[in-house]
Amino acid sequence: MGKDTLTLAVAIATAGRRDILTQTIAFMNNQARKPDEFLVCPARPEDVDLEGLVRYHGAIRVVEGPVGSSHQRNAMIAASNADVMVFFDDDFLPSASYLAEVEALFARDPRIMVATGHVIADGALGPGLEFEQGRAILDADRFHGPVSVKPVFNGYGCNMAVRLEPARRSGIRFDENLPLYAWLEDVDLSRQMAAHGTVVHATQLRGVHLGTKKAGRSPGRRLGYSQIANRIYIQRKGNMSVFQVWDGNIRNFCANLFKSLNPEPWVDRRGRLRGNLRALKDLLTGKLDPKKILEL
Repeated sequence: MGKDTLTLAVAIATAGRRDILTQTIAFMNNQARKPDEFLVCPARPEDVDLEGLVRYHGAIRVVEGPVGSSHQRNAMIAASNADVMVFFDDDFLPSASYLAEVEALFARDPRIMVATGHVIADGALGPGLEFEQGRAILDADRFHGPVSVKPVFNGYGCNMAVRLEPARRSGIRFDENLPLYAWLEDVDLSRQMAAHGTVVHATQLRGVHLGTKKAGRSPGRRLGYSQIANRIYIQRKGNMSVFQVWDGNIRNFCANLFKSLNPEPWVDRRGRLRGNLRALKDLLTGKLDPKKILEL
């Protein structure tokens, strides 16, 4: 059995979404089990409305870190003393029981290294959800079970709880060679942690991901390059299979190719396609490197 009680930290890395961050932080007052630490790491100081943070009924620590999702999340790991860190996107709305359920899950089973929850609605798969839409969807959710905790390949970075002691002991961190939005850094971290136990999906951890389509995410060309380059980089580290790499790469490439003919208003399909093609060219010439998006 694990510890009966654990200390929990909530960690939010954010970039260019000041207003939604303020709303999300205030929404965190809904938690029945309050976090022992609440950390926010902005890409730039102006990404956090310091006056708006008072809407949260507790202490929030703003952590400085280099620009990039992996860098910012690592800065919060370094700044925390918690047993478990719960990474939320700046536009993820957790159910009121989310942190209480995380504590119970990790205390009950010390083999669990990473847990990710059930996303009731994911605006990232479409045009995105407005804050009030997301809250209404969450309010309407009535989960009565059955509770299911099943092994999965990786956690989903918008809501992912990580046991920190093994990470600290083994020097496991988000890979900073995956810059900026750090596409698939959640997969890479999950597979590193899987060497020490299990990665699970738990249906009692519930929330809504708004998938906000505003500033903060990488431009289409950069993201398109990352879609190809990051998978291959992670596979070369041994944390993805060749099948997973090319299944995902082909799916992304085909989606960008065919949808670029009539792109969704909220997706830069042509930019992504150009990024895909640049990455494939670099692969063939031996120049593929995830960090090249810093030059695009």
